[in-house]
Amino acid sequence: MPERRTAPRKKFVFYMRVLNDDTQEILGHMVEVGPNGLQLETTMPLPVNRDYYLRLEITPDLGDRPYIVFIGRTKWCKMDEIELNLYHTGFSIAEIMPDDKQIFLNVLKKYGT
Repeated sequence: MPERRTAPRKKFVFYMRVLNDDTQEILGHMVEVGPNGLQLETTMPLPVNRDYYLRLEITPDLGDRPYIVFIGRTKWCKMDEIELNLYHTGFSIAEIMPDDKQIFLNVLKKYGT
């Protein structure tokens, strides 16, 4: 698959789970993050080109609330090559409030390598 990102993603060194804000179910945890998107490791495949209200739980040093919510759109999903019960799913950020975007960028800066 050809690379279509305009900004590079960074590996994520902190376990930070992401929930489906509509159902409160854990979708997965972040393994890569960039200013315009993220990659989740999930236990189930997610359909491509679907919008999710994603809830990212954050630590107090990153923002003044326990979580942020934004709309993420699945761009691709593939099975992990080693752990066949895991999937990697790429999301683009489709919509995010300006204050939440700053918190998201703080997450990238603090935990991205």
